[in-house]
Amino acid sequence: MRIYLDNNATTAIHPDVLHVLETSLREVFGNASSIHKEGQAARRTIEEARESVARLLGATAREIVFTSGGTESNNAAIFGATRASGRCHIVTSAIEHPSVAEAVRELERGGCEVTLVAAMRSGTVRAEEVIEAMHDDTRLVTVMMVNNETGVIQPVEAIGRACRERGVHFHVDAVQAAGKIDIDVNAIQCDTLAISAHKMHAPKGVGALYVRRGVAMSSHIVGGAQERRRRAGTENVPLAAAFGMAAAMAGDLVARVRMSELRNRLESRVAESLDVTINGADAPRVPNTSNITFHGADGEGIVIALDLNGVAVSTGSACSSGRIEPSPVLLAMGLSPDDARATVRFSLSRFTKAEEIDRVAGLLRDLVPRCTPAT
Repeated sequence: MRIYLDNNATTAIHPDVLHVLETSLREVFGNASSIHKEGQAARRTIEEARESVARLLGATAREIVFTSGGTESNNAAIFGATRASGRCHIVTSAIEHPSVAEAVRELERGGCEVTLVAAMRSGTVRAEEVIEAMHDDTRLVTVMMVNNETGVIQPVEAIGRACRERGVHFHVDAVQAAGKIDIDVNAIQCDTLAISAHKMHAPKGVGALYVRRGVAMSSHIVGGAQERRRRAGTENVPLAAAFGMAAAMAGDLVARVRMSELRNRLESRVAESLDVTINGADAPRVPNTSNITFHGADGEGIVIALDLNGVAVSTGSACSSGRIEPSPVLLAMGLSPDDARATVRFSLSRFTKAEEIDRVAGLLRDLVPRCTPAT
């Protein structure tokens, strides 16, 4: 039986979510824009799912736009907030997910000025530095809520307050936060916020973008009047229904506590037998993520060796797999290139078992000394 500890890349579908998906595929086949009975059944399914996702975020249903996932949500927010203003100033952090970082680079190539705020060694971006980086012409600030590689929680509420006071659009990538910690868009005071279903035991291909009521943004897909004209196209009813079910289950505090205990168990057992640094250990983190530097070892070699022994982990973001370069996130935190290459991410889920953690800790004790960098 394989052990899966790469849940920040994607998660297994929960049986209850799968049941909702299968039922919707069989029984709710109408177009939600149609006025007949089948269409109205689809519309009810969509709106019930929208209500569920809204509750997860502390939002209203009217503020939720269904998308194809986190990348689309991030792109829609970033381009939608800046397109009408032409050239502008943007503030972001050096540890953003590629779906944010590349969107900002595209705007920079188009003439926007970009200020990149560094991270501390703890993996945290200082709110004060983000606030100080804003200009009179700053149009957008985009900072993630939780880093996908380290699990470190960022000070988005402090940043949100400053952005609201200055009338600056604040976007939050909360893809790695949803289901792991509470999200309250009103406390964050963000204008837009992105989440993705497949990070929380729902299928790939569906996500959501929160757009605060009254926020003016250009539509990123035009055509029909779906999603209150923010995203044209026939809604994917089964995926939305599955997402709604996952959102309803995401507030399970018992599961969060259990993940935290197992994450701490893995870190303590690894630290007992190997020369390691737990990146982000001194900062607030989500309960499921452990980013460990195995000093003097080769991170990619560890990933391969574990895979051959039935364990799935990663060296960082799944969207950057196949790269030879060390993680930009870890470099931005101040790790040396060698230490960044010696780092492995372990990400747990509600399905992770204690015996699996013990098995992985034992494998690491035996395998890491053999995984040395090539000379």
